[in-house]
Amino acid sequence: MVKTLIGPQIRHIRKINTDTQAEMARKLGVSAAYINLLENNQRSVSVNVLMALSEAYGIDAHHLVKDSSATQLADLRACLRDPMFANQAPDISELRAALDHAPTVVKLFLQLHANHEALQHSMRKLTQDDASGSVQAVRAETAIYTFFRSHGNHFPPLEAAAEAARDAIGGANDDLYANLKRHLKQAYGLQVTLAPVEEMEQALRVFDIAESRVLISEALDPVNRTFQLAHVLALVSVSALLETLITDANIPTETGQERCRVELANYFAAALLMPYDAIYRTAEDTRYDLDRIATRFAVSFEQVAQRLTTLQRKGAEGVPFFFLRIDPAGNVTKRFNATPFTLADQGGACPVWNLHSAFAAPDTILPQRVELPDTGQFFTISRTTPRPVTQHQDTPRRLVVTLGCEQTHAHRIRYADPHDRAEAPIAQIGINCHICPRLDCAQRAYEPLHVALPLDVNRRGTTRYQS
Repeated sequence: MVKTLIGPQIRHIRKINTDTQAEMARKLGVSAAYINLLENNQRSVSVNVLMALSEAYGIDAHHLVKDSSATQLADLRACLRDPMFANQAPDISELRAALDHAPTVVKLFLQLHANHEALQHSMRKLTQDDASGSVQAVRAETAIYTFFRSHGNHFPPLEAAAEAARDAIGGANDDLYANLKRHLKQAYGLQVTLAPVEEMEQALRVFDIAESRVLISEALDPVNRTFQLAHVLALVSVSALLETLITDANIPTETGQERCRVELANYFAAALLMPYDAIYRTAEDTRYDLDRIATRFAVSFEQVAQRLTTLQRKGAEGVPFFFLRIDPAGNVTKRFNATPFTLADQGGACPVWNLHSAFAAPDTILPQRVELPDTGQFFTISRTTPRPVTQHQDTPRRLVVTLGCEQTHAHRIRYADPHDRAEAPIAQIGINCHICPRLDCAQRAYEPLHVALPLDVNRRGTTRYQS
């Protein structure tokens, strides 16, 4: 039987409510000694105590016992692969002990390492003059990503709110834009206008609160016009809920908090366009055929890909995906992760991964089975996604969206059929060249930080670092 050890969470609940152990015990109908044992993970919490906690303190028992240890363990192991910890990493039992008995220390260590990586990133890419502000920006992005990931990229309150809004709006998928316009006007007094590109000044959507109007750029296709109206509906209809979630996220800067608001409103918009039960059934029935799902819900490929990462409702879980979006220079412009693995955290910099090849094959889905040095195998699909262009002299903008999962889930995905066999080719990828242990990789662009490669001036290998 699996033990449910949630001592730190119980202690946190007690402290924020300024209760003593005796006071909590009285509310839960147990002894103070039992509370002490629970807080020190010396007893497994029972169902009755969980229900009493839920009733006495108004908390969601399911959220309380949600097991994040696998994700945190993966994060710890990823941090400890940093070359600075070479030959010093604790074994798995020590890491589990830290998670069980010192979760706050683990959380602070992970935050410290994330800040360290952000600083290194800024030092590599930025000048000294503007590095400080950029570190703050990177920290905010990391905090938002970590917040979404800590929730399994799934927010039941937003799902429920989006479902209620969709019921109120009504109509079929192909009528949703017109119905959203009418609903925004009738319920919130907002006038929606399609505006010429020349008047929008590079903006794609402007929500003018003072004038009670929403301007949508002609540069957006119908799919994205609908999404933008759903986003505005989130801002006006569930503002209090968004504020509560942002407070929970603990984002360090005001700009970061507003960016988190945008991402949460995007979540609501996607849930409104693709209601949970309907998209879950469609995904399972089509074996995650993204084009068919997009056609059914009148949405884009990218919108489907990102929505699929959110299908983690208990009892109706979809494939646990991670999501990456990169630009032609290899910069990661968006990422989400519903898995305990860290490929989405740091991935995108390996040229062996075929997400980079997608730019040479526009609108074509490229599947690939990949393997990291020490965290197992994954299945990924990559495809380009267009961005709006507002004038003829603009450089055409394409990004690549990548959706991936652990190989053990690949049998549920139709694109994986040729790659889900023992003899299927496996691409050996890494996080980045600086820390990749694949010393003989023909795609190596930098020397590894953790080992000095031998150099023979009389021999030329496949890269400038091999001899």
